[in-house]
Amino acid sequence: MRKIGITTTIPVEVIYASDCIPVDLNNIFITSSNPENMILEAERDGFPRTTCSWIKGIYTACLKENIKEVVAVMEGDCSNTHALSEIFISKSVKIIPFSFPFNKDYDTLKKNIESLIKYFKTSWEKVYQLKEKLDNIRRKLQIIDELTYIDCKVTGVENHFFLVNASDFKGDYNKFDKEVDLFIKKAKKRKSIKKKIRLGLIGVPPIITDLYSEVEKLDVHIVFNEVQRQFAMLNFCNDIVEQYLNYTYPYSVFERVKDINKEIKKRKIDGIIHYVQSFCFRSIEDTIFKKELHVPVITIEGDRPQKLDERTKIRLESFIDMLKMRKIKNEKNYISA
Repeated sequence: MRKIGITTTIPVEVIYASDCIPVDLNNIFITSSNPENMILEAERDGFPRTTCSWIKGIYTACLKENIKEVVAVMEGDCSNTHALSEIFISKSVKIIPFSFPFNKDYDTLKKNIESLIKYFKTSWEKVYQLKEKLDNIRRKLQIIDELTYIDCKVTGVENHFFLVNASDFKGDYNKFDKEVDLFIKKAKKRKSIKKKIRLGLIGVPPIITDLYSEVEKLDVHIVFNEVQRQFAMLNFCNDIVEQYLNYTYPYSVFERVKDINKEIKKRKIDGIIHYVQSFCFRSIEDTIFKKELHVPVITIEGDRPQKLDERTKIRLESFIDMLKMRKIKNEKNYISA
């Protein structure tokens, strides 16, 4: 079976419907035994130091996995993907371009999905058959998400792990389905996590290796992973085009703000960590999040796959202490009222 690399979440149903194996190159990079070395390999091949580490990791992952075809998202994701695609072409890797239209036009997105269907020589009928199978897994991922913020039996990093892998279902959706079933069975038997502060994590999945563990040491439960949840497509609908129009990440930041504020209320979130990747254009959107979100926001930046630095740890500790004081004050005001 052909392995098809993907640079981010795309209509993965099309790839599975063609009996090919989707491979999220981001996941190959970050779960490798030495992701830092993969970055260094890309830099030795000429990638500038001031290029996003995810781009360098994707590049090396593709070559190491000997992947000859990559679906590259040219609109709606990373601004560096176009240049990366040109590098891939120079390495004899075939590029299949895909775009999420900025104006969220239904007909344009449908045409873009049809182009994928044509390239992979499959059909809408087979795509919808696969959508039904993948949606069954997504409903189980929704259970994991609910076990995170309602029952509080799943940690933030576990939530992250399962939701982020919905981008390609780890290349084998049947095997991933069984892994999800086993995890849910174990998680339901746990005692609930009891922490004072409930946080949300927004922005691209963090490259910092110990972010979740360090934050959750501070009497914190991370109950929301914004982009990972979007990868999992938990806003269910029957129309696959609508499904990928409802996927907020490729479109306007204001769509994301609306979604995040809804989840802040539903999950009773006290504060937000906005993770930004060094040299990423999306860091500019930070000013909008700080203005528009309904709870305090702290922004932290990561560059390479390494542990939290001491300065960032101190900033996070101060932010969480502030949230604790704020919560105590609000509780006292509620009682006195």
